[in-house]
Amino acid sequence: MRWSGQEIGREVAAEQRAPALLGLSGLVRSVRTPQFHGVTFHEVTAKSALNRVPAASSMPFGWTVNPYRGCSHACVYCFARSSHRYLELDAGADFDQQVIVKINVAEVLRAELAKRSWQRSLVALGTNTDPYQRAEGRYRLMPGIIEALADSGTPLSILTKGTLLRRDLPLLERAAHRVPVDLSMSIAVFDDELQKSIEPGTPTTAARLATVRAAADAGFRVTVFVMPIMPWLTDSDAQLDDALARIADAGAARVVFGALHLRPGAKEWFLEWIDREHPELATGYRRFYGSASYAPASYRRNLARRVRPLLTRHGLDAQEDEDQPEQRRRAASRAAHEPAGAPALDLAPQPALF
Repeated sequence: MRWSGQEIGREVAAEQRAPALLGLSGLVRSVRTPQFHGVTFHEVTAKSALNRVPAASSMPFGWTVNPYRGCSHACVYCFARSSHRYLELDAGADFDQQVIVKINVAEVLRAELAKRSWQRSLVALGTNTDPYQRAEGRYRLMPGIIEALADSGTPLSILTKGTLLRRDLPLLERAAHRVPVDLSMSIAVFDDELQKSIEPGTPTTAARLATVRAAADAGFRVTVFVMPIMPWLTDSDAQLDDALARIADAGAARVVFGALHLRPGAKEWFLEWIDREHPELATGYRRFYGSASYAPASYRRNLARRVRPLLTRHGLDAQEDEDQPEQRRRAASRAAHEPAGAPALDLAPQPALF
């Protein structure tokens, strides 16, 4: 089925709808298009848009919005892979190729924000799957989400690998006159061949750096997430120095960094990739991650000792406390209300914040 000539929001007769995807509620239709070979988009009508972060979470925001589930960026290491299992889909190929699209998310969000009980708490975008993955170019869900948040006086933060962010910079500039807006770009790999192998659906590193520059030129204080830093693949002093130099040249204000973190779901997929693409590293990775999700504490401390002087050299305002739990660290980095000059910390977001 092609997208051309079809209205995303139009009603589809019952007999035209695709069979429910493993009981997926609200399914309108399933779409395939030649521009996304092998990927199926399952368009659903969502009953809710705002997702409350569990009270026990250490995150500094209480709410998220995720217009998509699954991600065609197909990053091998993606922490969110395990969340696809809640749909009875696998955390490997299904996560990359079976993407759920909440086609009415902006309308539902606007209605929820209009409730008298809404207290204008910070809403985070990009805490699970990327809101600016390639399909956003067609579905255009983010402009409606941004407008709804700004119109209601709700602060927002965005973390993305997607260069489609540039399309919405004028809208985000207008929103920033009304509410706090925090923008972050994730760039983990600065070697083009490695990036194509481990993040096959993402924009190039150069394109993401150009997006950082465009956002900085628009007046945003952009954070770059240099994570995950992967042992023996992206962690040499020369690699780190080059990465930070390019980030500084792009106009970023600060950097958040952290070592590779492999949760169940992502771990199996990543180790299969290591076996296939870098078998010489398989023993080392299994020694590091075979029975743990985090790199050894000694490795993380050594990484921090090497990175911090480079941050100072390149004028990037970031610090990291390797003794904090990883979840607390990245959460702190995402607080849109964080004052300028505050430490940027590293924390892997929790899964299933839908």
